[in-house]
Amino acid sequence: MNTNLLTRFRDPALARELLGDIEQLTARLLAARPEISAERPLRLMEVCGTHTVAIARAGLRELLPPEISLISGPGCPVCVTANRDIDRLIACTRLPHVTVATFGDMLRVPGSSSSLALRKAEGAAVEVVYSPLDALKHAVEDPGRQIVFAGVGFETTTPLIAATIKRAAAGQVSNFSVLAMQKQVPPAIAALLADPEVALDALILPGHVSTILGTEPYRFIASEHGIPGVITGFEPADILWGIAQLLRQLWRRTPEIQIAYERGVRPEGNPVARVAIAEVFEPADAIWRGLGAIPRSGSQIRSTYTAYDAAHRFELEVEQTVEPRGCRCGEVLRGVLAPDHCALFGRACTPQDPIGPCMVSSEGSCAAYFRYQIHDRVPRTPPQQPAQSEDGKR
Repeated sequence: MNTNLLTRFRDPALARELLGDIEQLTARLLAARPEISAERPLRLMEVCGTHTVAIARAGLRELLPPEISLISGPGCPVCVTANRDIDRLIACTRLPHVTVATFGDMLRVPGSSSSLALRKAEGAAVEVVYSPLDALKHAVEDPGRQIVFAGVGFETTTPLIAATIKRAAAGQVSNFSVLAMQKQVPPAIAALLADPEVALDALILPGHVSTILGTEPYRFIASEHGIPGVITGFEPADILWGIAQLLRQLWRRTPEIQIAYERGVRPEGNPVARVAIAEVFEPADAIWRGLGAIPRSGSQIRSTYTAYDAAHRFELEVEQTVEPRGCRCGEVLRGVLAPDHCALFGRACTPQDPIGPCMVSSEGSCAAYFRYQIHDRVPRTPPQQPAQSEDGKR
């Protein structure tokens, strides 16, 4: 990436210019839509954990007009991993001659009664890796142990996991497998838009995921729901430019899917990566923390590569799943509760002693709010209906 180009997108003068455009567009919207106010602001949701952190770090919430509210959604793959899946992964650490290889963010995520970090402290074999290829290398170097990679991530991570499984198959590495827990973003967005309590006005769409998907999988947002969406990058000017485009669409009442990150995203995405995913994985129903069961929102390993599917290779004794007492991470992920409006936030739940995954992950909304001392300006009404369990039943 050209460093001069990045410097341009971090330029305070450009940010001030874009903020001026946003103020003008907000004024036009207020004149055309009197129902918008500081008490009932426009709700713009970002569904990318990197955006959540970038917005918090740059202090963008405080710079925007009070009639615009930025809402963090289910953009953190660690956070949306269901407690049941965490328990399955922990169950792998109790198998003899098994090493669990995982990204670092997963270590301290609490399951029903333990975590990978606690299991490691108890003597279980848990290794932090930076890519699935590192896990495969462990398997090659230690053929006497089974290496199980924790397959967590969105469409950005899945191509590399697919390539690793293909490499393991080509090399006949028989002691490597993946516990597939990856998620797909568009079905989760569809579930959010079908939830009347969420009530979004526009979407800041993920930059990294969109490098793989392109724009087509998001078309339903505008065509079926009449809601604008813009794919943005991660510098302050990227995000502000995306917000300005969303406001312009709302003012003109012409919802569409736009790209404000041309240097990273093409309309067609990355067809080669999508072919790699389709060769190894197929869509499957999946349970999301906070959103419940979403059809065809997960990725399961195809029968061709069953030998590398840890769920088929091992019989796991998984404990009864219990949700963290008092944790409202699910509501935070749905955008109906601001992190600092949870009673545990900053008190019983901190990054040093987290209760829920939104405070654990570096991309979690609660962790970002805590680190950058954000206080949400607009209280959100908590759900008045019974909490949804992880199997989608009430």
